Amino acid sequence: MSSRLLVVDDDDSIRSVLGRSLPYEGFDVTPVADGYAALRVLREQPIDCVILDVGMPGIDGLEVCRRLREAGDSIPIILLTAYDGVGDRAGGLEAGADDYLVKPFALEELVGRVRALLSRGGTERDRAPGVIAGGSGMGGSGQPSDPGGH
Repeated sequence: MSSRLLVVDDDDSIRSVLGRSLPYEGFDVTPVADGYAALRVLREQPIDCVILDVGMPGIDGLEVCRRLREAGDSIPIILLTAYDGVGDRAGGLEAGADDYLVKPFALEELVGRVRALLSRGGTERDRAPGVIAGGSGMGGSGQPSDPGGH
């Protein structure tokens, strides 16, 4: 079975190139354009690794990453960004990302990083039932909500 990747980037060209290229490397790809869509897909579909742009309108990549980690989701996350300062990289890793790749990047490097992360953790992950698109992920009781019944 192919590993399932979620590609989250508001840049149509990045989503298109990765959506066409990564299947040739043996991955199933679900491309989405924003953080809300990413959280929805992660709630509804089995995904093995997230390739996540930092700078997006609405919920940015760092916030998506934080929400997943706060909900206890251990899915591998690779941040993509045009920001290459040490502080930017540190901020991404502190938000819970597993790796950080500066744009522009070589496809071979991205594929190598994805494979390395997947080989460490396998393809199974803990679901993040408390992460809901547009919400805090907390139910009225202060406990994580479980909108998908997972």
